[in-house]
Amino acid sequence: MNILRKPFKYSFFNAALFLIGINVAVFFLQNISSITGYLAMNPLLVLNGWVWQFVTYMFAHQGMSHLLFNMLALFVFGFELERYLGSKEFLLYYLLTGTLAGIFSFVVYVLTGAFYVHLLGASGAIFAIQLAYACIFPDSVLRIWGIIPMRAPVLVLVFTALEIFYSVFGIQNGVAHLTHLAGVGFGALYFVVRWRANPIKLMLGKR
Repeated sequence: MNILRKPFKYSFFNAALFLIGINVAVFFLQNISSITGYLAMNPLLVLNGWVWQFVTYMFAHQGMSHLLFNMLALFVFGFELERYLGSKEFLLYYLLTGTLAGIFSFVVYVLTGAFYVHLLGASGAIFAIQLAYACIFPDSVLRIWGIIPMRAPVLVLVFTALEIFYSVFGIQNGVAHLTHLAGVGFGALYFVVRWRANPIKLMLGKR
C-alpha cells in the first residue's frame, strides 16, 4: 500500500481539545514572557535556521480576539471532524496543512522581500479544517452570527472568496490572507493525494 494513503487505526482522544488547550496556554505565556519572538515565523530567522517556526507559528496569536476566533472555529468544525476521521488522521491533517501554509507564506515573503514580517496564528490550519468539514458534511447547516443559516460548503466558498478579495485589493492589511488561502489549497490537495477524492465533488454531495 502506498504510504501516502496508508490509513491509521481509528482512535479518538480529543485532539482538538488538546490543540485548544495548547493554544490557550501559549497565549498565556506570550503575555508573561518574550516567547512570541521564538514562535512566530519570521523569514530572516527561518533563513538563519529557526525552521521550527514553520510549525510553532500556528500556536501563537496576536491578541485575544485572534485567539478566540480561531479556537471557536476549531471547536465548531474540529470536534465533529475529528470524530469522523479519528484523532491521528485529524492531527496529521491539521498539522500538515498548517505547516505547508506556513512554508508557502515563507516562500512568498522571501520572493517579495518581506523579511521583517512576523506570521502567527492557527488560521491556515483552521481554513483547511473548514474545507474538510464542508467536504465530509456537505449537508451540514451552520448559522452565521447565530442567525443566518448557511450550508457548510457555501460558507467555505464565501470565506475563500472574501480572502481572495481582501488579498487582491489589499484590504485588512496585517492579516495573512495568503496563508488562509494556502490552508484551503493544501487542504484540497490532501483530499486528492491521500484519499483520491475530489473536494469540489464532495462539497456538491457527490461521493
